[in-house]
Amino acid sequence: MKELKESYKKYKGVIKERLSDFKANWLDEKKVFSELIFCLLTPQSKAIACNACVKELFKLGIENWKKENVKSVLKGRTRFYRCKTENVLEAKRMFFKDGKLRIKEVLISTGIEKDRFKTREWLAKNVRGLGLKESSHFLRNIGFYENIAIIDRHILKNMKRYGIIKEFPKNLTKKKYYELEQKLREFSKRIGIPMHELDLLFWAKETGYVFK
Repeated sequence: MKELKESYKKYKGVIKERLSDFKANWLDEKKVFSELIFCLLTPQSKAIACNACVKELFKLGIENWKKENVKSVLKGRTRFYRCKTENVLEAKRMFFKDGKLRIKEVLISTGIEKDRFKTREWLAKNVRGLGLKESSHFLRNIGFYENIAIIDRHILKNMKRYGIIKEFPKNLTKKKYYELEQKLREFSKRIGIPMHELDLLFWAKETGYVFK
């Protein structure tokens, strides 16, 4: 625990700077959509490679996304690229209409500015390729991160390491996700590090840098 707090002192400044960047993403419709695409690509894939895919896709222009060119960008860089290609194209159909991005309009209609948890439920239910983990990741990356946890293997490993859980869950059901999130919330309060900063801290401790 002492080591964790020392690491927090080391990375606190850059973590808060990164969170500020996430808040700023909400002001730019294109960045909001790019973060959605990033979160659709990251499951069981390397974040850096997925981010490179997003940049390449946006260079093509959203209006030009077709099955073959999206698949070509994803192939060899992200796992399950065929399925993720369909997820990307479905996201385009949902949020890019009449040549214009409308993702903020849709998110606002779900109540994101008042209840991010309600929006997370909506995302997990309605956006192909998003579960609770990916929806939480997306909300974090567009600045709606307070009290939300991204429960993935990386977080679970650290939860076990610091005694928050005794073993990895066999199945990450909706109920289990919320239970783990609450445990992480309680741990966060106990050690005095905001929960939305813990994910970036765990990442930084393992990699030496803060990403997203």
